[in-house]
Amino acid sequence: MTRLMMIRHAPTPWNRAGLLQGRTDIALDPAGEGWVATWRLPAEAADLLPVASPLARARRTAELLLGAPPPTDPRLAEMHYGAWEGQRLADLRARLGEAMTANEARGWDFTPPKGESPAMVLARLAPWLRERAGQEPGTLALCHNGIIRVVMARAAGWDFRGKPPAKLRDGTAHLFRLAPDGTPSVERLNIPLTDSPKPEGPAS
Repeated sequence: MTRLMMIRHAPTPWNRAGLLQGRTDIALDPAGEGWVATWRLPAEAADLLPVASPLARARRTAELLLGAPPPTDPRLAEMHYGAWEGQRLADLRARLGEAMTANEARGWDFTPPKGESPAMVLARLAPWLRERAGQEPGTLALCHNGIIRVVMARAAGWDFRGKPPAKLRDGTAHLFRLAPDGTPSVERLNIPLTDSPKPEGPAS
């Protein structure tokens, strides 16, 4: 089985404000870039082939962490939140009420207006996972929380209803194994990249 290590980009101003970013191309700010400077790849990342989402926050995180920009793949772009981008999830739940509850209860088929469901994200990731399953020694993917959650859900059999099997923490790496058909399994989650605390609060 082939190794796949996935790392979420460093925080942006929108992350710290609790706003859904999706495909909105928000860059890291100095606080985010400074935090990445404290990150160090774990031993399990040795010799892995790097690739990044084309969105600026992931590309810049990869460049700072690796010392050079890696190739990008559009299939690693964040889940599209459509009309909800730039809004807070808590505000959407409060405003939409039962309609939001019913949408979230759809699990894999939860879909923001004009956006993507987790099932749609998996559909575009599946060919990429199959490709990477055949590439040794494995892959290091710099991407997004929504992408990693879909891979974790597929690996753990979680249907996006109720609590996830694990909380994916910022400033960590997540190691999976890919079967020859691209099916992922969890090897180790939340491998620390740094001892430095995440920058919090509104960006200056």
